[in-house]
Amino acid sequence: MESNIPWSEIPSGLQVAIIVYGAIQLAVQVWALVDLLRTPAERLQTGKKWLWAIVVLFFNMLGAIIYFVAGKKPAEAVDPARASAPGAPTTGAPAADRATRAAELLYGDQDAGGDAR
Repeated sequence: MESNIPWSEIPSGLQVAIIVYGAIQLAVQVWALVDLLRTPAERLQTGKKWLWAIVVLFFNMLGAIIYFVAGKKPAEAVDPARASAPGAPTTGAPAADRATRAAELLYGDQDAGGDAR
């Protein structure tokens, strides 16, 4: 029994599906490798970029998906209302200043000549 089927005997719809799947797989792997190169090693679960590169390269699309799902540590959340505004003093601001900052983040700076309707 011959296990190799010539490309010309594969139905055209299946040929298109194979080509599309290959293109998607290649794009996802390249995206994962570029993201891996741009990510600092301390943000990775193992801390070793070479290990994740092997996973992405040798496990094809599944390796890239594993990297995106479990490869990086979650980013620390930053509360924009507690973050210092540009030019604001870095000392602990009173609650009223934090509330004003939160309102500016949500609705924009009303004192800057914005249209307050």
